[in-house]
Amino acid sequence: MAIDDSGTATKPVAPANVEIADPGPLGLGAFALTTFVLSVFNANIVTLGVTVVLGLALAYGGLTQLLAGMWEFRKGNTFGAVAFSSFGAFWISFYILLGTKGVTVKAVGVYLLAWCIFTAYMTVAATRTSGAVLAVFVALTLTFLFLAIGDLAPNVNMTKVGGWLGLATAVIAWYASFAGVTNATYKRVVLPTWPLAR
Repeated sequence: MAIDDSGTATKPVAPANVEIADPGPLGLGAFALTTFVLSVFNANIVTLGVTVVLGLALAYGGLTQLLAGMWEFRKGNTFGAVAFSSFGAFWISFYILLGTKGVTVKAVGVYLLAWCIFTAYMTVAATRTSGAVLAVFVALTLTFLFLAIGDLAPNVNMTKVGGWLGLATAVIAWYASFAGVTNATYKRVVLPTWPLAR
Protein backbone atom coordinates (compact mmCIF):
# COMPACT_ATOMS: atom_id res chain seq x y z
CA MET A 1 0.00 0.00 0.00
CA ALA A 2 1.09 3.57 -0.65
CA ILE A 3 -0.16 6.86 0.79
CA ASP A 4 -0.98 9.67 -1.64
CA ASP A 5 -0.68 13.43 -0.94
CA SER A 6 -4.13 13.56 0.67
CA GLY A 7 -3.20 10.81 3.14
CA THR A 8 -5.39 8.21 1.43
CA ALA A 9 -4.09 4.65 1.11
CA THR A 10 -3.83 3.53 -2.49
CA LYS A 11 -2.93 0.27 -4.15
CA PRO A 12 0.40 0.30 -5.95
CA VAL A 13 0.12 0.41 -9.70
CA ALA A 14 1.89 -2.47 -11.43
CA PRO A 15 4.56 -1.21 -13.82
CA ALA A 16 3.74 -1.52 -17.48
CA ASN A 17 5.32 -4.45 -19.26
CA VAL A 18 8.04 -2.39 -20.91
CA GLU A 19 10.11 -4.18 -23.52
CA ILE A 20 13.83 -3.56 -23.24
CA ALA A 21 16.19 -3.37 -26.18
CA ASP A 22 18.09 -6.48 -27.26
CA PRO A 23 21.38 -6.50 -25.31
CA GLY A 24 22.90 -9.06 -27.71
CA PRO A 25 24.53 -6.63 -30.17
CA LEU A 26 26.11 -4.73 -27.26
CA GLY A 27 27.52 -7.89 -25.70
CA LEU A 28 28.80 -9.17 -29.04
CA GLY A 29 30.37 -5.81 -29.87
CA ALA A 30 32.15 -5.65 -26.52
CA PHE A 31 33.39 -9.19 -26.94
CA ALA A 32 34.52 -8.61 -30.54
CA LEU A 33 36.51 -5.44 -29.94
CA THR A 34 38.33 -6.72 -26.85
CA THR A 35 39.06 -10.07 -28.51
CA PHE A 36 40.37 -8.30 -31.61
CA VAL A 37 42.85 -6.15 -29.69
CA LEU A 38 44.20 -9.05 -27.61
CA SER A 39 44.40 -11.30 -30.66
CA VAL A 40 46.58 -8.78 -32.50
CA PHE A 41 49.18 -9.40 -29.80
CA ASN A 42 48.62 -13.17 -29.65
CA ALA A 43 49.10 -13.38 -33.43
CA ASN A 44 52.33 -11.42 -32.98
CA ILE A 45 51.21 -8.68 -35.39
CA VAL A 46 52.12 -6.13 -32.71
CA THR A 47 54.62 -7.17 -30.05
CA LEU A 48 54.81 -4.21 -27.65
CA GLY A 49 52.11 -2.53 -25.56
CA VAL A 50 49.87 -5.47 -24.68
CA THR A 51 48.79 -3.58 -21.55
CA VAL A 52 46.49 -1.58 -23.84
CA VAL A 53 44.17 -4.57 -23.46
CA LEU A 54 43.76 -3.93 -19.71
CA GLY A 55 41.31 -1.03 -20.00
CA LEU A 56 39.24 -2.87 -22.58
CA ALA A 57 39.27 -6.10 -20.56
CA LEU A 58 37.90 -4.34 -17.50
CA ALA A 59 35.48 -1.81 -18.97
CA TYR A 60 34.22 -3.01 -22.36
CA GLY A 61 34.89 -6.73 -22.52
CA GLY A 62 34.26 -7.15 -18.80
CA LEU A 63 31.74 -4.75 -17.32
CA THR A 64 29.78 -4.06 -20.50
CA GLN A 65 29.37 -7.77 -21.29
CA LEU A 66 28.41 -8.49 -17.69
CA LEU A 67 25.69 -5.83 -17.92
CA ALA A 68 24.52 -7.27 -21.25
CA GLY A 69 24.28 -10.66 -19.54
CA MET A 70 22.12 -9.22 -16.75
CA TRP A 71 19.82 -7.64 -19.33
CA GLU A 72 19.57 -10.99 -21.10
CA PHE A 73 18.29 -12.44 -17.79
CA ARG A 74 15.64 -9.69 -17.81
CA LYS A 75 14.62 -10.69 -21.34
CA GLY A 76 14.41 -14.37 -20.35
CA ASN A 77 17.28 -15.44 -22.64
CA THR A 78 19.18 -18.08 -20.67
CA PHE A 79 21.80 -18.63 -23.38
CA GLY A 80 22.59 -14.93 -23.75
CA ALA A 81 22.60 -14.42 -19.99
CA VAL A 82 25.05 -17.25 -19.35
CA ALA A 83 27.27 -16.39 -22.33
CA PHE A 84 27.60 -12.64 -21.77
CA SER A 85 27.82 -12.85 -17.97
CA SER A 86 30.46 -15.56 -18.19
CA PHE A 87 32.59 -13.86 -20.82
CA GLY A 88 32.23 -10.55 -18.98
CA ALA A 89 33.65 -12.36 -15.95
CA PHE A 90 36.35 -13.88 -18.19
CA TRP A 91 37.58 -10.45 -19.21
CA ILE A 92 37.47 -9.10 -15.65
CA SER A 93 39.41 -12.14 -14.42
CA PHE A 94 41.85 -11.70 -17.33
CA TYR A 95 42.42 -8.11 -16.23
CA ILE A 96 43.23 -9.35 -12.72
CA LEU A 97 45.38 -12.19 -14.08
CA LEU A 98 47.58 -9.81 -16.09
CA GLY A 99 48.24 -7.82 -12.94
CA THR A 100 49.10 -10.86 -10.82
CA LYS A 101 52.76 -11.65 -10.25
CA GLY A 102 54.02 -15.21 -10.17
CA VAL A 103 51.44 -16.75 -12.52
CA THR A 104 53.20 -19.33 -14.71
CA VAL A 105 52.57 -19.85 -18.40
CA LYS A 106 51.28 -23.37 -17.72
CA ALA A 107 48.86 -22.03 -15.10
CA VAL A 108 47.48 -19.66 -17.75
CA GLY A 109 47.23 -22.69 -20.06
CA VAL A 110 45.00 -24.46 -17.52
CA TYR A 111 42.90 -21.27 -17.25
CA LEU A 112 42.50 -21.16 -21.04
CA LEU A 113 41.72 -24.89 -21.23
CA ALA A 114 38.92 -24.44 -18.68
CA TRP A 115 37.47 -21.64 -20.82
CA CYS A 116 37.78 -23.89 -23.87
CA ILE A 117 35.67 -26.55 -22.13
CA PHE A 118 33.04 -23.98 -21.13
CA THR A 119 32.93 -22.53 -24.65
CA ALA A 120 32.65 -26.02 -26.19
CA TYR A 121 29.53 -26.88 -24.22
CA MET A 122 28.05 -23.46 -24.94
CA THR A 123 28.68 -24.25 -28.62
CA VAL A 124 26.30 -27.20 -28.29
CA ALA A 125 23.60 -24.86 -26.95
CA ALA A 126 24.44 -22.32 -29.69
CA THR A 127 23.15 -24.79 -32.28
CA ARG A 128 19.67 -23.53 -31.32
CA THR A 129 20.44 -19.82 -31.69
CA SER A 130 21.62 -18.56 -35.09
CA GLY A 131 24.28 -19.45 -37.61
CA ALA A 132 26.12 -16.21 -36.80
CA VAL A 133 26.26 -16.93 -33.06
CA LEU A 134 27.13 -20.59 -33.65
CA ALA A 135 30.05 -19.52 -35.87
CA VAL A 136 31.31 -17.24 -33.06
CA PHE A 137 31.29 -20.13 -30.59
CA VAL A 138 32.93 -22.62 -32.92
CA ALA A 139 35.71 -20.14 -33.72
CA LEU A 140 36.10 -19.18 -30.06
CA THR A 141 36.37 -22.81 -28.95
CA LEU A 142 39.20 -23.32 -31.44
CA THR A 143 40.82 -20.07 -30.31
CA PHE A 144 40.87 -21.15 -26.67
CA LEU A 145 42.10 -24.62 -27.64
CA PHE A 146 45.12 -23.33 -29.55
CA LEU A 147 45.92 -20.68 -26.95
CA ALA A 148 45.75 -23.35 -24.22
CA ILE A 149 48.05 -25.68 -26.20
CA GLY A 150 50.40 -22.75 -26.80
CA ASP A 151 50.75 -22.12 -23.06
CA LEU A 152 50.69 -25.74 -21.87
CA ALA A 153 53.28 -26.99 -24.38
CA PRO A 154 54.60 -24.18 -24.41
CA ASN A 155 54.65 -23.49 -28.14
CA VAL A 156 54.67 -19.94 -29.48
CA ASN A 157 53.44 -21.09 -32.91
CA MET A 158 50.27 -22.52 -31.37
CA THR A 159 49.71 -19.20 -29.60
CA LYS A 160 50.06 -17.41 -32.93
CA VAL A 161 47.48 -19.76 -34.49
CA GLY A 162 45.22 -18.99 -31.53
CA GLY A 163 45.77 -15.29 -32.17
CA TRP A 164 44.74 -15.58 -35.82
CA LEU A 165 41.70 -17.65 -34.83
CA GLY A 166 40.89 -14.96 -32.28
CA LEU A 167 40.96 -12.35 -35.03
CA ALA A 168 38.54 -14.47 -37.07
CA THR A 169 36.34 -14.87 -34.00
CA ALA A 170 36.29 -11.11 -33.49
CA VAL A 171 35.29 -10.46 -37.11
CA ILE A 172 32.44 -12.99 -36.89
CA ALA A 173 31.26 -11.50 -33.58
CA TRP A 174 31.40 -8.00 -35.05
CA TYR A 175 29.27 -9.18 -37.95
CA ALA A 176 26.71 -10.71 -35.56
CA SER A 177 26.65 -7.47 -33.54
CA PHE A 178 26.38 -5.35 -36.69
CA ALA A 179 23.53 -7.50 -38.01
CA GLY A 180 21.68 -7.36 -34.68
CA VAL A 181 21.86 -3.59 -34.27
CA THR A 182 21.20 -2.89 -37.96
CA ASN A 183 18.21 -5.22 -38.17
CA ALA A 184 16.76 -3.77 -34.96
CA THR A 185 17.25 -0.21 -36.19
CA TYR A 186 15.74 -0.85 -39.62
CA LYS A 187 13.04 -3.08 -38.08
CA ARG A 188 13.60 -5.68 -40.78
CA VAL A 189 16.24 -8.20 -41.81
CA VAL A 190 18.97 -6.23 -43.56
CA LEU A 191 21.82 -8.59 -42.69
CA PRO A 192 21.08 -12.31 -42.23
CA THR A 193 21.99 -14.14 -39.02
CA TRP A 194 20.59 -17.49 -40.13
CA PRO A 195 18.24 -18.46 -37.25
CA LEU A 196 18.60 -22.10 -36.25
CA ALA A 197 15.77 -22.54 -33.72
CA ARG A 198 12.73 -24.39 -35.06
